[in-house]
Amino acid sequence: MKKSVLILALGIVLSTISVFICSCDNDDTTYIIYEKDNNAKLTAADKEALLFMLEEEKLARDTYSYLADFWGVQQFPNIESSEQSHMNAIMHLLDMYKIPYTVKPEGEFSNVELQDLYNQFIVDGVISKINAFTIGATIEDLDIVDLRERMDASLNTFVISVFSRLECGSENHLRTFVLGLSLLGEIYTPQYLSQEEYDAIISSVSKPCR
Repeated sequence: MKKSVLILALGIVLSTISVFICSCDNDDTTYIIYEKDNNAKLTAADKEALLFMLEEEKLARDTYSYLADFWGVQQFPNIESSEQSHMNAIMHLLDMYKIPYTVKPEGEFSNVELQDLYNQFIVDGVISKINAFTIGATIEDLDIVDLRERMDASLNTFVISVFSRLECGSENHLRTFVLGLSLLGEIYTPQYLSQEEYDAIISSVSKPCR
């Protein structure tokens, strides 16, 4: 009799645990849990930052895709793949917060300034490998500055965490392009970072971004 009661009680506990796990796997429930954390609330500025950085990472991916096809050097397809990972990380947050977004076809952008940059990059980037690597460094230079500005303006722990990993990746990419330029006898001059910020990045080693 005692054994039967024990088995019944155990069954109730397991059933309760099972229901709890299933409800936590539901997207709506996960969203509610995150929203209860004050540091996870998404402001209008955070939303704008995510949508903008998604397109800026797309600018990098699409430009590198174009230059990879033209030049056939390994740096571009390698970093293009990484930029897709950056986009995926941002899209995951947008999905988590149920923010609608559209990823336009390659080479097309909603943001006019990013569209203008892409149009200029693909014209200048086919002139020489030096131009191509300089464009790569310029994109990462811009990306780092924009990510830092948006992290400084946010209190959302998820946004800051994702942008921090993206910044780390962009620093690694910047070093790669600068090295490529140095092997061609060229020196990159930062366009967006201060000279001090740029020197600090270049003087440090590439690292895993977690």
